[in-house]
Amino acid sequence: SIIAEPSRHLWQDGRWMADRWERNDRQAPISIYEVHLGSWRRNLAENGRYLSYRELADQLVPYAAEMGFTHLELMPVTEYPFDGSWGYQPISLFAPTSRYGTPDDFRAFVDACHRAGLGLLLDWVPGHFPTDPHGLGRFDGTALYEHADPRQGYHPDWNTLIYNYGRREVANFLLSSALYWLREFHIDGIRVDAVASMLYLDYSRNPGQWIPNAFGGRENLDAIAFLRRMNELVFGEFGATSVAEESTAWPMVSRPIYVGGLGFGFKWNMGWMHDTLRYMSLDPIHRKYHHNDLSFGLLYAFHENFVLPLSHDEMVHGKGSLIGKMSGDRWQRFANLRAYFTFMWTHPGKKLLFMGGEFGQEREWNHDIGLDWQLLGEPLHEGVRRLVRDLNHLYRSTPALHRLDCEPEGFHWIDVANAAESIISYLRRGRDPHEIAVIICNFTPVPRENYRIGVPQPGRYRERINTDAVEYGGSGIGNAGEVHADPYPMHGHAHSICLNLPPLGALIFTPG
Repeated sequence: SIIAEPSRHLWQDGRWMADRWERNDRQAPISIYEVHLGSWRRNLAENGRYLSYRELADQLVPYAAEMGFTHLELMPVTEYPFDGSWGYQPISLFAPTSRYGTPDDFRAFVDACHRAGLGLLLDWVPGHFPTDPHGLGRFDGTALYEHADPRQGYHPDWNTLIYNYGRREVANFLLSSALYWLREFHIDGIRVDAVASMLYLDYSRNPGQWIPNAFGGRENLDAIAFLRRMNELVFGEFGATSVAEESTAWPMVSRPIYVGGLGFGFKWNMGWMHDTLRYMSLDPIHRKYHHNDLSFGLLYAFHENFVLPLSHDEMVHGKGSLIGKMSGDRWQRFANLRAYFTFMWTHPGKKLLFMGGEFGQEREWNHDIGLDWQLLGEPLHEGVRRLVRDLNHLYRSTPALHRLDCEPEGFHWIDVANAAESIISYLRRGRDPHEIAVIICNFTPVPRENYRIGVPQPGRYRERINTDAVEYGGSGIGNAGEVHADPYPMHGHAHSICLNLPPLGALIFTPG
């Protein structure tokens, strides 16, 4: 073990810490860039070594800020023995991994994030821990941190051990870890991994392989109490937040504890991700039969404070890259990805994108090497990067696109019924009645001329994003930057606009 010397870092983020509650609020624009520090970029001049925390502060931080992201989310940096676990099997919950430097180097990285206007979320893993003999398993020769009975203390999916949340010393150990990262390293929130595996006693188990709770149910009552207490403590740190990766229909994950919720700030929307990626993988000729994959998410979009995640989990284990999931030839795949990103950035919910997706990384993610940055020399890849940058900046500067991300009043379908042509159109709204954005997506390769949709007010509508713009790698079909509403009623509105819809394209308009 390495004993770190007391910190000598002088924090320079006082203003950020005082105001960060505004950046983490459910009404704030939140666009998260998910990063694995060891494979974002490598130093190729020195045999492909890792970048240090301080080098990442000089390279990653300005890149993410220029791209318009509001937060970085780091895959776990709590010290871990096996590179191939990506940090999700930690053995030291109080130590930043020494792969990239010292604890003060990590503090300098966090400080750089805050000075650049970026929040920092940390993946934190209280759900399980590895069986390595130098870890916590049978720490004193007995089942100290874990349950003794493998039906409660062993995780068959990952060959790991499960904490005994009902033991006060163990719960306090974990809670102290969460507070340690918030207080000592000024991180702005924690994203809790694999929450579903904590909540259910029968998670990934067959009958007879688990022990019911005191009431005969499958809910892990000790884990529920632990998560609620954890969130009480996290939100007790001024401006901090928490995010749950929870993949089931467990109710009120991101609702306050005093109304019966688990108390998280946000929850990943795994259902939206699976439905929409399935839709985008289809040949456009078949999409009209799967139109509900686009619209179904709106039936539950406001049950939680959702984050729309395109995370690392979708880029590994044979799943391929984001661009590889799109259908069609090369041009169509990039057009599909641009339209999909625009649908995502205008859909209710906060945004999360795994590194490399922002420029259309073509190969599956490999934690042993850096991203393929040379692809930015190709117009289609650079076009996707420019679009993500512009979407981020528009999302942040347009209240209609973020202020009511978690409220039903912030969304209204214009036309969701045109399955035959695979076209959807909708409004996003802010709190002010004049804060609106009009979005229309064409998920077929057929351009549509003189396509009319209803709008809520007269006047000029500026074309803020056209995914088919030449600078994004598109064909240049659009509306010359603006359209004017006609007094022609349509879709329940007194006015309408007539548009040229690009193939496999999406448009965003705002009044004025």
